[in-house]
Amino acid sequence: MYAITIPEPGGPEALVWAEVPDPVPGEGEVLVEVVASAVNRADILQRQGFYNPPPGASPYPGLECSGRVAALGTGVSGWKVGDEVCALLAGGGYAEKVVVPAGQLLPVPESVDLRQAAALPEVVCTVWSNVFMISHLRPGETLLVHGGSSGIGTMAIQLAKAVGARVAVTAGTKEKLEKCAELGADVLINYREQDFVVEVDQATGGAGADVILDNMGAKYLDRNVQTLAVNGRLAIIGMQGGVKSELNIATLLNKRAAISATSLRARPLSEKTAIVAAVREHVWPLIATGRVRPVVDRELPMNEASAAHRTVEDSGHIGKVLLVVPENLT
Repeated sequence: MYAITIPEPGGPEALVWAEVPDPVPGEGEVLVEVVASAVNRADILQRQGFYNPPPGASPYPGLECSGRVAALGTGVSGWKVGDEVCALLAGGGYAEKVVVPAGQLLPVPESVDLRQAAALPEVVCTVWSNVFMISHLRPGETLLVHGGSSGIGTMAIQLAKAVGARVAVTAGTKEKLEKCAELGADVLINYREQDFVVEVDQATGGAGADVILDNMGAKYLDRNVQTLAVNGRLAIIGMQGGVKSELNIATLLNKRAAISATSLRARPLSEKTAIVAAVREHVWPLIATGRVRPVVDRELPMNEASAAHRTVEDSGHIGKVLLVVPENLT
């Protein structure tokens, strides 16, 4: 098969479409013939040499894919060859074939194109596990989403609105904020021109955000805690703004607030299986009825992954950027 390899860490040009050995499914695994994958920030970090795959995972980038079941390993039930699926991966999505633990497979939802289904697994599992399973967002509460126009952000807006929450978002352009509004965002904050601490305070009458989904990390830590409501929950899922920061613990104590920080890729199989099962139960019906949908900015041939990485690094997109295996583009 062909896959995107990284012979040496570096810029987007480090991504090389090359012939590699076919993967073989082991016990409890399924071989998927990939139709499409999607670009995530973790793929960029891996390409740069900062985020190696977990032990035993594929060395190729790609944390999600869609495609068709090509073969079943021993002990797999509930799936058959030819099933259209999408999958949460620890790596290997930028390839023509990938091996997936059966517990990380999902059927392609009704109403979603097979290629566009590649935009779902990573963002849905990230949002559902952090905003709902850990932070327990409830109807009537306020969710603040940093990077509202990203793949994670566009999904978080839709899921929060589907459960009856109010949503505030930050984004860097008028166009991106308008897209967030189309998806249901109630409070639009241009982080280049406005202070989200002030804006959320005004929008909530001083109450603050009950849950914050943060991709920035250190840069926003203190201000996020300032923005939290009493009994608020801050879920950190990224570190685009650095890894070290000071925090006023007194503020956290006074608000009786909680901070969680998670990554999805390195979680054990049992945890990923539980998240995928929860997503299938709670989110897939919303997608099937069209209440929630993948937001795709563009589709590019997988052998042009370097161009896709440049787009994501430049933040020149809204939603997800897909990589389609070349023969599936027509």
